Amino acid sequence: MEFSKRLDLFGDEVFAALNARRRELEAAGRRVFDLSVGTPDFRPPEHVVEALRASAADPEMWKYSLHDTDELLDAVCAYYERRYGVAGITPDMVMSCRGTQEGLVHVCAALSDPGDVALVPDPCYPVFQNATLLAGARPAYYRLTAEHDFLPHLTDVPAEVADAARYLIVSLPANPVGSVGTPEVYDEVIEFAREHDLVVIHDNAYSDIVFDGERGGSFLAYPGALEVGVEFLSLSKSFNVTGARLSFLVGRPDVVAAARKLRSQIDFGMFYPEQAAAVAALTGPRDSVERQRLLYQERRDALCDGLESIGWERPNAHGSMFVWARLPGGRTDSAAFVLELMERAGVIVTPGSSFGPSGEGYVRMALVLPPEQLREVVAAIAAAGI
Repeated sequence: MEFSKRLDLFGDEVFAALNARRRELEAAGRRVFDLSVGTPDFRPPEHVVEALRASAADPEMWKYSLHDTDELLDAVCAYYERRYGVAGITPDMVMSCRGTQEGLVHVCAALSDPGDVALVPDPCYPVFQNATLLAGARPAYYRLTAEHDFLPHLTDVPAEVADAARYLIVSLPANPVGSVGTPEVYDEVIEFAREHDLVVIHDNAYSDIVFDGERGGSFLAYPGALEVGVEFLSLSKSFNVTGARLSFLVGRPDVVAAARKLRSQIDFGMFYPEQAAAVAALTGPRDSVERQRLLYQERRDALCDGLESIGWERPNAHGSMFVWARLPGGRTDSAAFVLELMERAGVIVTPGSSFGPSGEGYVRMALVLPPEQLREVVAAIAAAGI
């Protein structure tokens, strides 16, 4: 059977391929350290689990949800004021999503027509590019480079490209490159959006994983942001609920309404017990969130210090649960390096090339093991002579 040419837009899914090889190595008795996928190894808070459990015990909660509950929408609005200092978020500015990945597909499709242009970071989390392609739009890349601390430098975008673009995707703290936004960067993004009449889509998945005394915030806290953009708030990494797919599109009401209209054609909404879990996360204590931020920082230090001690350039890792490391020894082919590292050291990481052309020459490592095991990772790499 001949399938849609749309499938030709996408290559093989890198994480699935790496996981398949991991299983082969483990079946052969090899010890494997998997740093390829950013799945937190911490437990979700008990009050979140209990809220889901209690809701699921009610048979009425198993019906089509059809809408976000008032309690959920109010919880998101209050969370933005309490956590980020953003007042004035109202229920019409909030839509739940089955994870940011799904939400991005909806909002990109709502903002663009086939053939339109969208500005996407390079390197970037692959769904930024893929959601744009699924919408029929054409990604135009702006580079994140070491020269600019892996932060957006939008003055490099040609004016004609910026004027043609329908939206600009920004992700800070950034997956995969580990950079953290600054007020100057956000001010530049907002001014750029105004000048070129485009919508900003900000992914805020890692605002609770920021290191070295900085405090993660929200794009929507900056003057003018609500006039030009929306933000995805994800609970996955802060509360370790990646499988539940708890995310929200928040911001400019007309953009949220357009995404909601599109989504409602194919999705009956978030399962009520998951809504209850989200309310518990948004309104409950945040002690565990701060504790695990400090634990992530310990892991960052163990891995980065260790890699630097064996001759690697110190990786970029100021926020998110990832380390962005330049290949050692003058290597340039990240896919070949990942295979070599896996076979010789039993360490699985993600090739930088899978995040875009500017990712070549780097690898991404996820901080999903405790410090003592990360030191073992470094020892295994050193023993393999890499």
